[in-house]
Amino acid sequence: MRSWSFAANLFVLAGLALSTGGCASLVVGGAATAGVAAAQERGLGGAARDTVIQAKINDLWFRHDVDMFRKLGLTVNQGRVLVTGRAATPEMRLDAVRLAWQVDGVTEVINEVEVDDRSGIQDAALDTWIATQLRGKLMFDREISSINYTIDTVNGVIYLMGSARNQAELDRVTGHARSLPHVKRVVSYVRVIG
Repeated sequence: MRSWSFAANLFVLAGLALSTGGCASLVVGGAATAGVAAAQERGLGGAARDTVIQAKINDLWFRHDVDMFRKLGLTVNQGRVLVTGRAATPEMRLDAVRLAWQVDGVTEVINEVEVDDRSGIQDAALDTWIATQLRGKLMFDREISSINYTIDTVNGVIYLMGSARNQAELDRVTGHARSLPHVKRVVSYVRVIG
């Protein structure tokens, strides 16, 4: 399950705008993405640094093994890298972490990759459904700053990363995650900043 940060969407929007000649959509999309990144606890500079780290790791993965790039998810927050997904072999799992450590600015690599070559499209669809349901719950909870959280789901396990304003907010987020059907476990790598 690939995870995309809001700042990473800027690159996607830029590519789409340039390929279609839509400069206006680039300006609007870029401004919206920049506004979202600035509103996050890590700020615009932190979001930009994390996006560069993510792009470099993705490039290393893609050049090393296209399957690695396709099957593994990557979240970067304040130099901390969370690697999730389903690796076909133990070697792929180790290579993904080894390559992530090669990028400047990486302060920690959290390896949550499962070695699993049996999961299929239904498993991926269920994981996407779980993540979407949780994102909706967080967005509509006024006591949660949902913009500060990244959600990755693999085989029914929810991985949370980001920054909580306080412990009460983090407890609400994990409570929402645990309340969803089909969730086997919730793993939090969220830092409490307040």
